[in-house]
Amino acid sequence: MLLLLSNVVCEHNDCKPRKGIQSHVAESWNNKIPLEKIQSIQLSSSLMASSVVVDGGLRRTTCRYHREEITLHSTSDSETEPENDSETGSDSETEPHDADQTQEEEPPPGPSSAEGPAPFTGHGEAAQSQPTTDGNLRIHLVLECEAVVMACQFSIDGSLLAVGLADGSIKVYSTDNGDLIRILRDSSSVLPALPVTSLRFTISAQSHCLLLATYASGRVRCWYVWGGECVWWVREARDCGGRLGVREQRQTLCLSISASGERILTGGCDAAIHIYDLSTHQRLQIYRASSMRTVMDGHCSRVFAVTFHPERDTQFISGGWDSTIQFWDTRQEHSVRMFSGPHVCGEALHIDPSTNQILCGSWRKYNTLEAWDYNSGKKVFDVPEDPHGDSRVYTCHWFGQDYITAAGGQSNMLRVVDRHRLTTASRLFGLSAAVYSSAVCLSGKWAGLIAAASGDSVFLLNRN
Repeated sequence: MLLLLSNVVCEHNDCKPRKGIQSHVAESWNNKIPLEKIQSIQLSSSLMASSVVVDGGLRRTTCRYHREEITLHSTSDSETEPENDSETGSDSETEPHDADQTQEEEPPPGPSSAEGPAPFTGHGEAAQSQPTTDGNLRIHLVLECEAVVMACQFSIDGSLLAVGLADGSIKVYSTDNGDLIRILRDSSSVLPALPVTSLRFTISAQSHCLLLATYASGRVRCWYVWGGECVWWVREARDCGGRLGVREQRQTLCLSISASGERILTGGCDAAIHIYDLSTHQRLQIYRASSMRTVMDGHCSRVFAVTFHPERDTQFISGGWDSTIQFWDTRQEHSVRMFSGPHVCGEALHIDPSTNQILCGSWRKYNTLEAWDYNSGKKVFDVPEDPHGDSRVYTCHWFGQDYITAAGGQSNMLRVVDRHRLTTASRLFGLSAAVYSSAVCLSGKWAGLIAAASGDSVFLLNRN
């Protein structure tokens, strides 16, 4: 049974659900991706070859596999559930498969989704042209991933790039030459046929390279990259406001790791945020809005971005469809303050520790890129629209002390913005699909390298 991502009707009348990245994917599977890719799931049994080829002046990495079809057997959901509403497991256990689940009825699209670009298609001249850069931005490599890319992330030392795909698999590439190093997947990650939604690298106590991943199926998984195995997992359930005995699948949409590396946060479709202890893999708390109608002390719709403060392990912020940025203290269940404005639909919420400013990207026509003061909650600046046409932002990052990167849909481009002049310094444009995810390499010999995921390709960009 194919499970598609569906929108959630907010209980608050003043919140209008709008389409985010994962909702576009659900629609596109019926319209844009060949039917055989939906009806059958094929796992690669062995890697035949990896090669770098030149296509129209771009260096592309392609990989070929032997493939074999497998028969899918669904299991019942009659196993005994733990008292806690999230399951945990390790690589020594068999992770339970999802049984038949009821697909939610999708509400009418909100204003932004009705006017937004069609998923995975070009818009205007971008659909007709070859991917191109200007300014001092250059294409280093183009990775062809054979499935729509939903998330990408550089490793801590910058030597690896992990790519999360719409089919539930993760591919890990070398940033040096674009070689495919590992494919991280098993039956429980690809059988639901739901996307990887967020990725974060971390280092274990034994100095092993680990990759945390969230999935729209509601799972949080920790992969040992070099061993290619899942070392532990959590199956999240939707927050039902404390109602006993109520358990529903949660779509987990975003992830953040604390500066100390001891805690992780996950946000999802139920407007709740979960925090886990990385050493025990146990959930410590669920953060949510209270039942008070006179105070907005939490989210009332999907959470698409959550970010620990880079210098304060007990503080974090979050954003999503309800167009608010919520400030949280890990010791309190409800948010401590908030401001309204940014309409976050992807990983577009970041804190600069040097200035204590928040960078917010919004999927809308106006004020798509803003900076706010963390302490006062007041806006510091708006980045003006690019003269060549602005993108509705899905993803953005602080880029050193002098620049900002931002990318999204409609114009289907990534731009590097001068942080002081608030003008575009360079761009990647001419893309045939929206940029759903991007990443900036912070260390190692490839420090400053930018990754931009568009359709089933990832562009690695460097600056001269």
